[in-house]
Amino acid sequence: MHIHLPEDIVQLRDTVRRFVDTEVEPRAAEIDRTNAIPTPIFDTARELGLFGLSIPEEFGGLGECELASCVALETLSRGPGGVTFYVAPNAPAAAIRHAGTPKQKADYLEPLAEGRKFAAFCLTEEGAGSDAAGIRTRAVKRGDTWVINGTKMWVSRAADAEVFLVSAVTDPERKPKPGITIFLIGRRPGLSTGAPDVQMGGRGSGSAEVRFEDVEAGEDEILGELHDGFGGLKFVLGRARLWAAARAVGVIGKAAELSIDHSRTRRQFGQPIGEFQMVKEKIANMVADLYAARLQLYQAASLFDQGIDAAQEAAYAKLFASEAAGRATDACVQIHGAMGVAVGFAAERLYRDCRSYRILDGTSDIQRLMIASRVQKRGLGESIAPGGVA
Repeated sequence: MHIHLPEDIVQLRDTVRRFVDTEVEPRAAEIDRTNAIPTPIFDTARELGLFGLSIPEEFGGLGECELASCVALETLSRGPGGVTFYVAPNAPAAAIRHAGTPKQKADYLEPLAEGRKFAAFCLTEEGAGSDAAGIRTRAVKRGDTWVINGTKMWVSRAADAEVFLVSAVTDPERKPKPGITIFLIGRRPGLSTGAPDVQMGGRGSGSAEVRFEDVEAGEDEILGELHDGFGGLKFVLGRARLWAAARAVGVIGKAAELSIDHSRTRRQFGQPIGEFQMVKEKIANMVADLYAARLQLYQAASLFDQGIDAAQEAAYAKLFASEAAGRATDACVQIHGAMGVAVGFAAERLYRDCRSYRILDGTSDIQRLMIASRVQKRGLGESIAPGGVA
């Protein structure tokens, strides 16, 4: 399958690339050191409208399709990974766009699109990551108010967020899975966030713990259907896996570029190291993985844009791209030698940034289980050719 990028998406890609090269990459060391995104990056992103990539134009966004959003996110991922958790399509905006009431959309999407407010999706807990049904946060009805108690972990943007989407069990007796509801709330009494997490990579993502202690929410702050938060989660997680794949594809591309450039300029034994067979092999593998990962990503995004449920294709893309990014960054470090493990160089940062991509938004093993289960249930043909697309 060949996917031709229309001119407007090419222009968006070029704009984002200039933004990364001139505004983001020069501040990479600062982001790594401070675990925060410098204000000038946010200011320029606001001017370019990048916070509202996939938010409809009627709410102040760019209204880009999934393919355009993925191309932009892939390009953003050439730089420090933490930036992509702010300046990119994200789960809270997607959930509000998909399941929000007209009032919720009007209240929240415009400030998110303009980058005036940040939103955090509070799902993961200490005992519930890939198993979303295992969450322990509870919301209990008291009169006309829901009272939320629980703790969420590893919540991106939480350190700076003013808007929170929180998943909580509202009907523990419901079968076969407990009734889970998504609440859409602002900061308020009882809601607190911890200090930003310091992680191996993705510095500056604003990841933090979020605590809910008798936090009150009204009926009008339910996002989607009562007790049926899994419906909204399915929509969001499909897109989140697509975006995780886009981040990984961007890393593969940057690792390949760095490796090719270094192989041309680094000389050993009287010749560029790119002339050595083992270096050629590493570069060839990177480029082949880049081609395959990008094709899977663009196909899945295009299927979503056609109105086809491409959650399975997003899982394929997420699994392959995140694993390929690990291979590519490892090879990139190896090609760079001592420089590859030196703090402050891009090869080392890429290696750290992409490790979490095999974990977040569904681990690689979870993707494998999903893929295998579908193939075993429906057969290979239907599993790899949704909607007649092969």
